[in-house]
Amino acid sequence: MRALLVILGIAALVLLAALALGFVRLDQTQTAQLPRIEGGQAPKFEADVGRIDVGTENKTVEVPRVSVEKPGETAR
Repeated sequence: MRALLVILGIAALVLLAALALGFVRLDQTQTAQLPRIEGGQAPKFEADVGRIDVGTENKTVEVPRVSVEKPGETAR
């Protein structure tokens, strides 16, 4: 039970962070109406979520050469 609450809490924090950072935007497109005799109307929302594209690129990087000498040894 405790693990389920922790998972729900983490999911809520992730959703709040996504909303705060602009990755998710929620717009209400239709308001709710209470039923008078019958019927009624639920609110409608439109979600605009961000998109991240990840790619790869090959590069050649020079790596410095390191030599370690023990005390008393001479360099080759």
